[in-house]
Amino acid sequence: MKKKLVTALLMGAMTCSLVFAGCGGKAAETSENTEQTEESNVPSKKENAPSEEEGNNEPSTEEENGESQEGEGNADQAAADKAAALIDAIYVQKRTEETDAQCTQAKEAWDALTDTQKELVEGENADPDYFGRDTGDASKDDPRNQDEIGENEILVVSFGTSFNDSRADDIKGIEDAIQEANPDWSIRRAFTSQIIINHVQARDGEAIDNMDQALDRAVANGVKNLVIQPTHLMHGAEYDELVESVESCQDKFETVKVAEPLLGEVGEDAAVINADKEAVAKALTEAAVKDAGYDSLDGAEEDGAAFVFLGHGTSHTAKVSYSQMQSQMETLGYGNVFIGTVEGEPEETSCEAVIDAVTQAGYKKAILRPLMVVAGDHANNDMAGENEDSWIRMFQASGNFDSVDAQITGLGSIDAIQQLYIEHTANAMTQAAANQAE
Repeated sequence: MKKKLVTALLMGAMTCSLVFAGCGGKAAETSENTEQTEESNVPSKKENAPSEEEGNNEPSTEEENGESQEGEGNADQAAADKAAALIDAIYVQKRTEETDAQCTQAKEAWDALTDTQKELVEGENADPDYFGRDTGDASKDDPRNQDEIGENEILVVSFGTSFNDSRADDIKGIEDAIQEANPDWSIRRAFTSQIIINHVQARDGEAIDNMDQALDRAVANGVKNLVIQPTHLMHGAEYDELVESVESCQDKFETVKVAEPLLGEVGEDAAVINADKEAVAKALTEAAVKDAGYDSLDGAEEDGAAFVFLGHGTSHTAKVSYSQMQSQMETLGYGNVFIGTVEGEPEETSCEAVIDAVTQAGYKKAILRPLMVVAGDHANNDMAGENEDSWIRMFQASGNFDSVDAQITGLGSIDAIQQLYIEHTANAMTQAAANQAE
């Protein structure tokens, strides 16, 4: 997928999100800053040749206008390049002492541009959508970075998203549900993607803690019992890194426990399923069927409609989880439900493979929906985007379907999914208390 944003986020997520020198220590830097060079404002003008008709050295009005337009164009590009360089400077996975100031500078440079100049913004990762795309109202979100935590904290850790509506519906939705179920505990937030944290801070003025900051905040507030609930889908690379980082902080708290991700334990092969995967399969399918306007999955099947649930995909050994979800759908008798992944790992989840599977099964309608906690960039662009390599466009281009639709809704907004996170948090609390009693 030709997505600058997606590529950078994947690199940040898989390689450098959670390496700590200690509790609240600085994360290791593995994303290099691209050197930015600012071009001079306007190149010097060449002298005009004498006019043959007038026989003098004065430039014609037409030549003057051309030079003026060229100068304005160069000035516009220079201003756009300056803003792009400032955006690229905060499109990094490491937070430094300069990050806050850099976020402010990037936004001020963007706000100073004309509409014409904004369209010219293009850098290593910068583009007009960085500040210009409307992703919803950020004020509906709660960064949950307050102090006065108390002795008991549940830290909800997410990769994060810069899509404001999705952050409020999916991530905040989970956090709100956990808070309601645990009124005597303080719920706080951390994102593992500094790239996203910087994006939201620069664009919307919303400060979200990274893991360093969240753990430092817990220590400074005298938290004794810390439960960490990841919103990750599976036991993948990010979850592993999270566990490692928290282990280095054990001595800062009386009890620390990391809860299970959404799909629970992975298992050894594609046939291994569990109660968590069954609950997710049922909740997701029920929501998709309802949103598609069908009374039941059987009714959708009779209408020739298939559902394709699109995950991210990974090269981590946990990628078998996607195959297990397909096995779970089959075990439940959901013959018109198919699992795909953006990255096409495992192989049978690639777009081409899924298109072939749905076609061979005889379905003429396809409904795409994220198998992702957050309906962010992947859902909006890789699944339902206008580019020819998005899933919806590739399904349409195949010519095998009478209709192809997309539901841009994350798992985090589904009540039954929120309840599953609540159960995982409760189990972690129970285990932490049992360990303390030993």
